[in-house]
This record gives sequence, structure tokens and C-alpha cells, in this order.
Amino acid sequence: MNRETSIRLLNQAVSDELQAVHQYMYFHFHLDDQGFGPLSMLFKRIAIMEMGHVEALAERILFLKGDVDMTLAGPVERITDPEAILAKAMAMEDESAAFYNQAAIECSANADSASKQIFEKLVADEESHFDLFEKQLDNIKRFGPSYLALQSFGPGEAEKEGAAG
Repeated sequence: MNRETSIRLLNQAVSDELQAVHQYMYFHFHLDDQGFGPLSMLFKRIAIMEMGHVEALAERILFLKGDVDMTLAGPVERITDPEAILAKAMAMEDESAAFYNQAAIECSANADSASKQIFEKLVADEESHFDLFEKQLDNIKRFGPSYLALQSFGPGEAEKEGAAG
């Protein structure tokens, strides 16, 4: 096994996952501010899952005696429209799944089955996230502003304040 190849792929994935965490938390803040509690919480939950991905990747990198590169893939995009947010999130998840599929193939060819298994799990998770985002976007397209209006009745800032008081 060529450890450097695996470490390079794993670090690319760390960068991708960190980017998702930052982008999704940005979406979470703005959706919550707009009163879309359930949609906001979806992004927060998935950002937390992405943090778990970073941890699993980092553990593998350290096992392989590499150093974890915590560099983001790029800047956070300033998108605040719910439909555009969901479309961006779907594109991110789709790109990640494609990269992780390729990384799993490369790790397999490199005789690194443990890293391959991590990438395969990431593919399944990213596809699941894509599906969640796609369902929300489909609902917005199907029901229009009425669907987003219903989002304002879910758990958001008002409910959090009510529970605290």
C-alpha cells in the first residue's frame, strides 16, 4: 500500500467535508433567521454529521502516520434563497459522492481496504443527504410558497425562546 496516496485522498475528503460544515452552518443561520425552522434544523443536523465524517477521516489519516490538513476547499457561498440553498447543497453532495466513489476505487487499487470502506460509507451518507435535500426542493416546487410558509411553523427561534421561558 502507498500510504501517501491514501493520505492525499483522505485529506481531500477532509477539505470537502469541512467546506460542507461551513456552508451548511451558513445556510442554517440564514434559514433560521428567515423563520424556516425545520429546514434550518435539517442543515444543522447534516453539518454535524459532516463533522463526524471529518473525525473518521482524520483518525484514518493519523493511523497512516499522516498529518490532517484542515484547509477548506473554498469560500462559503453567500446564498440565502431557500431554493438556491437546496440546489447548492444537492450539487455539493453529488460532487462529494462522485469523488468518494473514485477515491474508494483508488484505495482498492492501492490495497487500502480500510480507507476504501470509509469512502464507501461516505458515498452512502452523501447520497442520503442528497435525497433529503432533493425532497425539500421537490416540495417547494410542488407546493410553492405554501410549503415554505408551513416551514415557519416548525421549531425555530420562537420555539426555542418559548421553551427557555
